Amino acid sequence: MSNDLHNESLHKEIVVLLPRLRRFTRALTGSTDAGDDLTQSTCERALKKLEQFRPGTRLDSWIFRIAKNIWIDQLRSKSNQGNTVDLESWSETEQAAREGAQENYLKLHSVDAAMNQLSEEQRCLLALVCIEGFSYKEASALMEIPVGTVMSRLARARLRLAELLNEPADAKRK
Repeated sequence: MSNDLHNESLHKEIVVLLPRLRRFTRALTGSTDAGDDLTQSTCERALKKLEQFRPGTRLDSWIFRIAKNIWIDQLRSKSNQGNTVDLESWSETEQAAREGAQENYLKLHSVDAAMNQLSEEQRCLLALVCIEGFSYKEASALMEIPVGTVMSRLARARLRLAELLNEPADAKRK
């Protein structure tokens, strides 16, 4: 019975993590639909392997690592088809949620388009640290790379993102 209560508690915690997981998977994939698919796959795998979760560790780190691993597996299994952006879905949510939505939408589109030009690893690190608020140490554990590597790659990702966002519109089209 204790194990059932533990699993029920974990199920509730996973539900609480869903908004963060969706943000993370959308940032990784660059698409609302692909992000939602990755979120679903992540939840399915987490629930199937719930017995592998170690009490005392962070559930969010465990779930995010599952998402990252599934995403890497998907990248490896597919030919490079490029990234897609589901702008209609974002525009509905953004326009309903904020005053001045058009300006926010254009900024969001610019950032999303710039992030999609980054490598998958850079997008993943930016999503973990800058969007989800993981520490460098936590991102290091999730990505299975040294903390110093996280710091240097994240610095390069931030610089590249800034460069992409500062390019004139004409230069981006070329």
